[in-house]
Amino acid sequence: MIQVEHLTKRYAGFTAVRDISFQVAKGEIVGFLGPNGAGKSTTMRMITGYLPPTSGRASIAGFDIFTESIQARQQLGYLPESTPLYHDMRVDEYLRYRASLKGVPSSKLRERVGDVLDLCNLQEKERAIIGTLSKGQRQRVGIADALVHDPALLILDEPTIGLDPNQIRQVRDLIKNLATRRTVLISTHILPEVEMMCSRVVVIHKGQIRASDTAENLLRNHRSVGSIRVEIQSPPANARETLSKLSGIKEVAEEPVPGGATVFHLRTDAGADLSAEVFRLAQEQHWELLELMRKKPTLEDVFVDLTQGD
Repeated sequence: MIQVEHLTKRYAGFTAVRDISFQVAKGEIVGFLGPNGAGKSTTMRMITGYLPPTSGRASIAGFDIFTESIQARQQLGYLPESTPLYHDMRVDEYLRYRASLKGVPSSKLRERVGDVLDLCNLQEKERAIIGTLSKGQRQRVGIADALVHDPALLILDEPTIGLDPNQIRQVRDLIKNLATRRTVLISTHILPEVEMMCSRVVVIHKGQIRASDTAENLLRNHRSVGSIRVEIQSPPANARETLSKLSGIKEVAEEPVPGGATVFHLRTDAGADLSAEVFRLAQEQHWELLELMRKKPTLEDVFVDLTQGD
């Protein structure tokens, strides 16, 4: 559905996106991740035809976004980071206006607007002035706008930024429902959203692609360290030193907790599960073990590994 080849965007004295290439297959939900300033929004704007590249090419559904811009744009719905809405218009008026701009035949305007109002749970707000809506409701209007011409591809730039937890859940559920019939590319830095919604992840940092894989494979292949949490009641003064001598332990940090217990956070070699060794050590030392838990790596851990430093 999306094919990006050696895409580059340079400004005076600064390269925002540097020779990136990736693909998004039909039916995928792909998370496009990166820290602030990594080049996410610049890439989104180039893919959607809003910003010309310095070099490289990209296509949507086989249409080159630069030489066949109209045909390519007909295949996609785009929700920018700051949703551009006319706040003095009513919701249904705005969607009819946007549908007509996008080439929806007048005979199908009512049907398409009704469909997206229903899909985005906006039926009760169709006659409301957009400026009176909550931020979450305005975000749903923006998604309805992106969908009103029934595109095969949906590109969302930070779709849940600035929303409260309830609004985030509503938008997330909406996106998951949309993905049953469409390809979705989501640009975001909210990692829990990606883990819950996306089938694949592309990580960009300093304008370059650092990884492109499923979340499961990223966790398996890019995790630099493991982690174990150990809570011991009234440990001896040398407990930290004793734990640090275990083979495979990279670092031990301790944290006193109420009640006289101490929590030890163990960083281990990649892929190492030292839980059994720690348990045996506790038995040998006659420590009163309150908790022993191996922390599973998260996408946040991978993200930090790929984007910190350099």
